[in-house]
Amino acid sequence: MPNWLPGILHRLQDLASRGRVRFTVKALEEIEELSSELTLEDVGFVLANLQLADFVERFRAEKTNEWMYVFKPLFEDEILYVKVILRTNCVLISFHEDEDHAER
Repeated sequence: MPNWLPGILHRLQDLASRGRVRFTVKALEEIEELSSELTLEDVGFVLANLQLADFVERFRAEKTNEWMYVFKPLFEDEILYVKVILRTNCVLISFHEDEDHAER
């Protein structure tokens, strides 16, 4: 486990639990496609409850050079693909079913 991961995860959980999440248009469309019954509060719950074991990778965004973090949590019997950037708020970039169905 990278030594920076616990601090990043704690910050992400804190922002999400305080409702400090911004959604990209892409993420909002993916949430709607995932389930018409899934609320933004549900998404916040998923973010606030991410675990170290859910972490997959981090990489630099091409346009902004910011770190992007990818997680694959299990939610309602589905593995999700969750990609975020942490700024003043948590910016949710992507939130959909994991298309690879890869093992974590």
